[in-house]
Amino acid sequence: MILTGKHLARRTFLKGAGAAISLPFLDAMMPAGRLAAQLRAEAEKTRLVAIEMVHGAAGAAPWGLEQNLWSPAQTGSNFDLSSSSLSPLEEYRKWLTIVSNTDVRMAEAFEADEIGGDHFRSSAVFLTHRHPHQTEGSDVRVGESLDQMFAKRFGQSTPIPSMQLCIENVDQSGGCAYGYACVYTDTISWASETEPLPMIRDPRVVFNQLFGAGGTAEQRAERRRTNMSILDWVSSEIADLQRALGPSDRARMERYLDSIREIERRIAMIESYNESGEVRELPTAPAGVPDSFEEHVKLMFDLQALAFASDMTRVFSFKLGRDGSARVYPESGVDKPFHPASHHGGRENNIIDFAEINRYHVGLLPYFLDRLDSMTEGEASLLEKTAIIYGSPMGDPNVHNHKRCPLIFLGGGNGALSGNVHVRAEDGTPMANAMLSLMHELGMEDMVSFGDSTGEFTFHRG
Repeated sequence: MILTGKHLARRTFLKGAGAAISLPFLDAMMPAGRLAAQLRAEAEKTRLVAIEMVHGAAGAAPWGLEQNLWSPAQTGSNFDLSSSSLSPLEEYRKWLTIVSNTDVRMAEAFEADEIGGDHFRSSAVFLTHRHPHQTEGSDVRVGESLDQMFAKRFGQSTPIPSMQLCIENVDQSGGCAYGYACVYTDTISWASETEPLPMIRDPRVVFNQLFGAGGTAEQRAERRRTNMSILDWVSSEIADLQRALGPSDRARMERYLDSIREIERRIAMIESYNESGEVRELPTAPAGVPDSFEEHVKLMFDLQALAFASDMTRVFSFKLGRDGSARVYPESGVDKPFHPASHHGGRENNIIDFAEINRYHVGLLPYFLDRLDSMTEGEASLLEKTAIIYGSPMGDPNVHNHKRCPLIFLGGGNGALSGNVHVRAEDGTPMANAMLSLMHELGMEDMVSFGDSTGEFTFHRG
């Protein structure tokens, strides 16, 4: 432990045999005097999560728009979500900001030979709002992504400035189709216009990065052979620390450590099953990847929440799928593969089926909101301090357009988001306008423009 005067340093780690576990914010970390003000300001830092739902929404189709299958009919605060794929968020409407009727023009085809390549442009545009350079080679170019702009400004004081996660495989290389390199659809995060960032699919890899789970391959193998938890390697430091803490801090530490142990146990069970020789639904996926989509997403949400609690990072991007995925989501009540379901042909029953898949995906968000809301840091919950972007760079997937694209914000963002509001943009408004205004609210007031933005966008009530 690193002690400063009579208080714990915010960057205190429990260390042992390759493990390095950062601590959540504790009362014992709050010093007196000017240092207290500095630490309090550090504890108030905003977290950002950007989640891409691929391939648009049923509510962006003409009939789906009439039926309010994505955005509600009413604007303001008295909107009705009952017919919408957003209905799972009804109990969380105080944290919900709906931005409807914005376009992602940079994902459209600009030249004749770009026609048909929407699948291979869209993800690259979601957080950059720049038009990708068409190439199957290494000379890729699009633009710096919003999450990386935020990380460069607010994530440099954390051990990991940002993390990029995904659910589907992103291990393609070279050219994909229509003259586009696969990397354009493999990631949503770009450190610069020519630097795509790899995304992590395996929860075990995320866990190891967050908690220093074994400094060497030998240490990791030893822990797995002995069935020891990472916490067992730092048990003496945990005991020493707990004796020095007050009752409220001890309770907070116990909850935090229990969460680490539970996530580690779940990952170990997944690996054990996947290495047992049983037939897998995802035979080529890493051993740490669950076959269940829902289990995978929730595990990734748990890891993000713990990372925020320990302040290991303040920025995540999270890609939930691939446009062309044939995955079936039986929990949605629809037995059609995702991509075929998205090509609904304008038929009402097919549009409703795709809306149910959209609803199922949205229905996983409350799990994350609950996790963040249950974790406090200082005087507020992590949900109050987090801004979550959830949306798609595609509108109606049946025709591959990029108009009326789905977009919502969740959380409080340290006051940046007032919640319980639906704002409908004027026709032709770039989604980049909403992204730019969000960044201004999150402390980047000096951003003059973003992507193809044309001005400010107001999404506050009143």
